[in-house]
Amino acid sequence: MKRLCVFCGSTKGSQTAYEQAARQLAQLLVQRGIGLVYGGGNIGLMGVIAETVLKEHGEVIGIIPAALVEKEMAFQELTDLRIVQTMHERKALMEQLSDGFIALPGGYGTLEEICEMVTWAQLNIHHKPCGLLNVEGFYDSLLAFMDHQVQQGFVTLTNRTLILQNQDPKRLLDQMNEKVRISKSSPRKQAIVK
Repeated sequence: MKRLCVFCGSTKGSQTAYEQAARQLAQLLVQRGIGLVYGGGNIGLMGVIAETVLKEHGEVIGIIPAALVEKEMAFQELTDLRIVQTMHERKALMEQLSDGFIALPGGYGTLEEICEMVTWAQLNIHHKPCGLLNVEGFYDSLLAFMDHQVQQGFVTLTNRTLILQNQDPKRLLDQMNEKVRISKSSPRKQAIVK
């Protein structure tokens, strides 16, 4: 993986563990020679992860819609800041530039972004790994709901495995690397969309 897209909150959340996880993930990305693609803001967890990657001399590509440049306070010191017109363009460019996707804790936007990337994987639009960094059990309820979707016949077991999760950023990156390795050796067959 050359670049990973990280979706995360425009606030830091209520627990210091969220910020610590963002910093730890950023350091691991740089140690592994992986560039960061993210939403382009300098506030919240977005700002924490971008600032940490930059301090560690890593590559950071920010992608932000023009309407959010002031609201999310675009991070001007990035390796590459791209201003697009719409949220749709933002996500399409994020997907194009990234080899995988991780969601840190965040709000509606974070959830929508990672779910769209998982949906694209389900539809075979891409074959890139998607993961949740489940800091302090932040995503436990969501993961339980996904299991409920399987039980109720709306998601297949195969498609349920499209989303990886771990509370440890190092282990999550290892899982994602393994998924890339397996995918390159035997491309996934067409999933049955449910």
